[in-house]
Amino acid sequence: MTDPMTYGRYLALDQLLSAQHPISDEHDELLFIVIHQTKELWLKQMIAELEVALDLVRGDRLVEAYKGLARVSRIQAVMTLSWEILTTMTPSDYTRFRDVLGSSSGFQSDQFRAVETLLGVRGGGVPGPLTERYGAAPSLWDEANAALARAGFGLPESALNRDWAKPYDADPQVEAAWAHVYREPGTHWELYQLAEKLVDIDDALATWRHKHVLTVTRVIGMKPGTGGTPGASYLTSTLTKRAFPELWSLRTLL
Repeated sequence: MTDPMTYGRYLALDQLLSAQHPISDEHDELLFIVIHQTKELWLKQMIAELEVALDLVRGDRLVEAYKGLARVSRIQAVMTLSWEILTTMTPSDYTRFRDVLGSSSGFQSDQFRAVETLLGVRGGGVPGPLTERYGAAPSLWDEANAALARAGFGLPESALNRDWAKPYDADPQVEAAWAHVYREPGTHWELYQLAEKLVDIDDALATWRHKHVLTVTRVIGMKPGTGGTPGASYLTSTLTKRAFPELWSLRTLL
């Protein structure tokens, strides 16, 4: 007879709560570990939602994709808020245990790169198994553009059949097609709502990046990051990244 299911067994709390292993004796190191492990769990959920959304958009089931996309942007909001907790750790607190991190760095997060890759931001960072896997296939933005083409909008072949592993280059014809959707939202309601769900995600990602820069600058200033990464200067350079560039630029046309 198997043991009855309990809260602890269902959530594997013995394994989960024993997965934090501070190396130093500094109190704040536990917070640093918990914050980053929690982010990785949320990234795992985001990947799961984006995989489903990709399949739904590929199958022109746009309305069904909205829920998962909305969930992703809400997860992003929670992740951004978590930086507020980390800001309670002062530069003096962090300096006491920073050396134990060695060459480890958030720059090495394969899951974060995988989320970017799934959305359409490709290239840069430290590629890992997930990043390489998702980078060989169309991104969410590629699939959204393919859905737009199937709806009768003329898009260039370069946007529909390209080397998926390479970074996406914004195209004026893609911009014009999405601008048409925005000019007639009632006629193209499903595509219009899809676009807004994507903008929600891009907006939330930009907000996350901005808060990341502020937090890093608050804690270590402009010093290099762990593992030899450029730190705040590199993070600042990512603030203008957009996964769905034409959905932003088209607004000037309206």
